[in-house]
Amino acid sequence: MSMEKTHRIRCTLNGRQREGTAESRMLLSDFLRHELGATGTHVGCEHGVCGACTVRIDGVAGRSCLTLAVQADGCEVDTVEGLARDGELSDLQQAFRRHHALQCGFCTAGILMSCDDFLERVPDPTEQQVRDMLSGHLCRCTGYTPIVQAVLDVAAARNKNT
Repeated sequence: MSMEKTHRIRCTLNGRQREGTAESRMLLSDFLRHELGATGTHVGCEHGVCGACTVRIDGVAGRSCLTLAVQADGCEVDTVEGLARDGELSDLQQAFRRHHALQCGFCTAGILMSCDDFLERVPDPTEQQVRDMLSGHLCRCTGYTPIVQAVLDVAAARNKNT
């Protein structure tokens, strides 16, 4: 990485080629929100603790507040905006709605991204596995039970359809 003040960052954001500029020290969360307009990625603690900024980078869930924008150059980045397809909510988003798994919604984007990643890796989770995964997120509104139920509902439906 050169010592230039700004760098051109090119990435695939939710399936579309995008580019913008970032200073060497700019966080991916700020780049997504302010440079690319992906405002579904929320910034909470800025220390990687709350999980509100969770996105997928090259298919792996990670905290965008702990990742520099320059690290995402050339990567595939997925945010909550990419979960819905053709204007229709994903099965996970629909389950969150059905189970009232969101209230204020601030943490929801990051939780959805972690849950989506988790269900790809663990297609038939136990309740304890879901709770363990969610331990990396802070939500002050829901008490987590509706979130757990939504994830288990989606897992059961997906397994029934396979």
